[in-house]
Amino acid sequence: MFTYFREMKNYVRCLVLLLLAGCANASLKIQPGTWRATLTREDGKLIPFTFELKDSAGKYLCYFQNATERILADSVVVADDSVWIQLPFFDSKIIAKLSNGKMEGSWIKQLQDTTQAMPFNAVSNTSARFISNNKNNQHSIAGRWAVDFVSVSSGDTTLSVGEFSQNGEIVTGTFLTPTGDYRYLAGIVDGDTVKLSCFDGGHAYLFTAHINDDKSLSDGYFYSGIKYVEKWTAQKNDSAKLGDEYALTKLNKNAGKVDFKFVSIDGDSVSIHDERFKNKVVLLQLMGSWCPNCMDETAFLSDYYNRHHSDGIEIIGLAYERSTNFERSQKTLRTFQKRFDVQYPMLVTGVTVSDTLRAEKTLPQLEKIIAFPTLIFLDKKGAIRTIHTGFTGPGTGIHYEHFKNDFDKIVGALLKEQ
Repeated sequence: MFTYFREMKNYVRCLVLLLLAGCANASLKIQPGTWRATLTREDGKLIPFTFELKDSAGKYLCYFQNATERILADSVVVADDSVWIQLPFFDSKIIAKLSNGKMEGSWIKQLQDTTQAMPFNAVSNTSARFISNNKNNQHSIAGRWAVDFVSVSSGDTTLSVGEFSQNGEIVTGTFLTPTGDYRYLAGIVDGDTVKLSCFDGGHAYLFTAHINDDKSLSDGYFYSGIKYVEKWTAQKNDSAKLGDEYALTKLNKNAGKVDFKFVSIDGDSVSIHDERFKNKVVLLQLMGSWCPNCMDETAFLSDYYNRHHSDGIEIIGLAYERSTNFERSQKTLRTFQKRFDVQYPMLVTGVTVSDTLRAEKTLPQLEKIIAFPTLIFLDKKGAIRTIHTGFTGPGTGIHYEHFKNDFDKIVGALLKEQ
């Protein structure tokens, strides 16, 4: 396994090569088609995923695949024997050496104060995310499950809901938690074992569990990133559901109306008291460019805003980034803005996601900000009427449809008020 310093040496070497190449593709070609990749954790566990490379008029495009999701990375550069894939979100990239239909290098992610690297390997012409060791599969995990996740380090328990579909050995679905979901998961049932994974450029997940029968799963492990791990068990339960996501975030007593002024990513000072927000239903999106559920919510809100802005709706994105550096935050948020055609203002709060006083410093009307994203509904008089914590995205299927129906009802009722 690479050490951190070897990873960074490879990173610098590849960066120099790419800069010398003028960010243009050299004579070496990448094999188009589907690649199977793995990321190696500190404990030796491999997190697999797949991506498709295309040559479009001499320009390489990379699509990271998670079930029905395809995340486009359109900044792929080849120079000498190295390849650079800039991920569209989360301030991360893949840098690798290219040789005989293989890639070997690192997935590099910029954190608040450090740079994290995980060994990355990929093989061309391989579409299977997981390699099945048992073709005589007799199990199905399709349906709804009540799930208990337990942190190995802290012992904290999270009650969740698993939703899965299965076609033969192929499994897709996700886990819903009180503050969001694990987005699009894909994998297989391999004999008496279920294996699921995903990679979105900012997060790498691997879930495994033993299938006792079609009603219970045990000895489950959830591996996240370079070293985090949780244990989990599950019981089949068609009635399993989470608590009320509209009741998680609470208001301080006598907190008054929301009052803030922050700088947008366009450099403008924006206040909730600006004329454009008066007598409007305003939605405050508490988000961050590091947050995968925020990506799904931004896609939803941007589309909704572009279709319904004329009805009297305003949305303001309030970003809590990993750094207090405005230019760095501006750069990463600009990616969200462009990718999802965000027309509403996105403001940099200047308060980091890790700041324990983030609510007091930005929105003291809240007892605390417990999850990202969080969506605050303000009526036409500026009063907080409803708060939705987390986001159940399109990877959750029917749960996403329920959220959209609830959202429409809430906004519709607020619009009808005088």
